[in-house]
Amino acid sequence: MREETLQPATATSQSFWLPLWGFALAMGLLSRLVIFVSMMLIVPLLPASGARLSVGDWRVLVGWDSVHYIGIATSGYEYAPDGIGHNVAFFPMLPLLMKVGMALGLPAALAGAIANNVAFLGALVILASWMGDRYGLAAARWSVAALAWCPFSLFGTVVYTEGLFLLFSTAALRSFEQRRHLWAAIWGSLASATRLPGLTLVPAFLLIAWRERRSWSAYGAAIASAGGVLCFSLFCWVKFQEPLAFLWVQKAWHPAGLTYGEGWLKTLVQITLGPTTWNKGTLVDPLYPLAFVILCSLGTLLWRFRKQAGRRLIYYGTCAIGLLLWLLAGSPLINAVTFWGGVYVLWRFRRTLPPVAVVYGCLSLALILSSGRTISVERHAYGVVSLAIAMGLLLSRHPRWGYPVMGFFALLLVSLSIRFAQHLWAG
Repeated sequence: MREETLQPATATSQSFWLPLWGFALAMGLLSRLVIFVSMMLIVPLLPASGARLSVGDWRVLVGWDSVHYIGIATSGYEYAPDGIGHNVAFFPMLPLLMKVGMALGLPAALAGAIANNVAFLGALVILASWMGDRYGLAAARWSVAALAWCPFSLFGTVVYTEGLFLLFSTAALRSFEQRRHLWAAIWGSLASATRLPGLTLVPAFLLIAWRERRSWSAYGAAIASAGGVLCFSLFCWVKFQEPLAFLWVQKAWHPAGLTYGEGWLKTLVQITLGPTTWNKGTLVDPLYPLAFVILCSLGTLLWRFRKQAGRRLIYYGTCAIGLLLWLLAGSPLINAVTFWGGVYVLWRFRRTLPPVAVVYGCLSLALILSSGRTISVERHAYGVVSLAIAMGLLLSRHPRWGYPVMGFFALLLVSLSIRFAQHLWAG
């Protein structure tokens, strides 16, 4: 496969700093508006799947893991070595910010949502500035659009940690690439205080420091990036006499008896044979695999005869097949494409991306894959900013395909927002 190359940012692109900054905020605010309209205006009009909420009720932003963060902010951490999923599995940065909001008179959940949203917008601005300096306007705008409109950006709005983690990890990666090692250490320690995967910054920084023969300050920044986890470990030691309590409790979220790779095998069966085939142990709907084979065959024919078919038929035919495959296979297909598609774009642009972003992306994806689980794998992959950068580079080279991708992202964003607000699984 040919090596991907892009020209570095020129002086002309630098003069567009204000529009690029404004573009990042516009993408972030517009995509958040879509989420808020879906959750606060549309959901209350739909048949209730739980407690009925009124139009505009911000409590739709609370669900699933949000409950744990609220519990930590209001009642503190709990842990016992009893195999139960205690809230010590969730890292302290978001609860600390929620406590600040509570001190100002805000409800814990609202404080968490505000912190996550502000951080998410900050991540978009930093990403836009970084990519604009390195690649120019087109790549910067597509990277920002990919991060803002990806359906799993929903978790940069609800009471989760995606916004915070993206802000801290993106700022840390940018600072380290620019050799601002003190700032890389600060941002990196904040990232590791937000989520355990923040630790992947440590080996990423160490490897790049060794490869580029940097000064000792680079190695210091790498080690200091583990500061968030080390502080949390010290807290667990003092409070529970178990410095790795946050690690041991993770076992409660792993299905018992699940062999490695079984989750991905289940996903493959659900995509190709039907969503209920795995649980039933038999083929439930014989028409499902037939429809799947027909759609895949049509896609193969389009690719095989792409030169004879013409650009317009390829364009609309591919969009139609992609949409029909989603309607057929649903969430399992989205989850698989999100992760493995991320692996592909990261590998394709490995020579073009900032080296530290490549190493960090590879380590993060390897960490996700090492668990053997597929639950929330798409959300965790979304938190790896290297994938958004690679996606932005890809779409900047093929902008004609970027518009239907963004439209499909918006459709999924509405769908996931409604599901989350109805307390249905969204990722």
